[in-house]
Amino acid sequence: MVQGTERTSRNGLDRNKFRNILHNTFGMTDDMIMDRVFRAFDKDNDSYISVTEWVQGLSIFLRGTLDEKIKYCFDVYDLNGDGYISREEMFHMLKNSLLKQPSEEDPDEGVKDLVEITLKKMDYDHDGKLSYADFEKAVQEENLLIEAFGPCLPDMKSILAFERQVFVEVNEL
Repeated sequence: MVQGTERTSRNGLDRNKFRNILHNTFGMTDDMIMDRVFRAFDKDNDSYISVTEWVQGLSIFLRGTLDEKIKYCFDVYDLNGDGYISREEMFHMLKNSLLKQPSEEDPDEGVKDLVEITLKKMDYDHDGKLSYADFEKAVQEENLLIEAFGPCLPDMKSILAFERQVFVEVNEL
């Protein structure tokens, strides 16, 4: 249905087909984020996105409430699934998502500084990592922080284009 050439296997969308949809339909390019989005959709961890997982995931991805999107983004950013976004996870995600600037300064130092600034802004219990409660409170106070560690939600232009494409395809049935 999506991207005409993308077909599902007997078990659902595999990681590569799913990543192609994220890239071609929603303009996502960060490999790590796309893998994390796949894991967020693949609730049963069987390495396939079933029709049910696809519909449930798209519901949040495209039209979720702020609370649903906060939970989804937190799950994407919690790389090891321990319920926290650690300094190391922040560093890894921010390093991947920032543009590389040629300079004499060590680029990792700038990322480390950004991690510390982020912790000061979002770590309400001051334990050196972000719990779900920290992340939720920070995003509730400043919605732009929802994608603080990299784009894992589609922009409105991509959403509207996707919806138009689905509408056209449904009407052709």
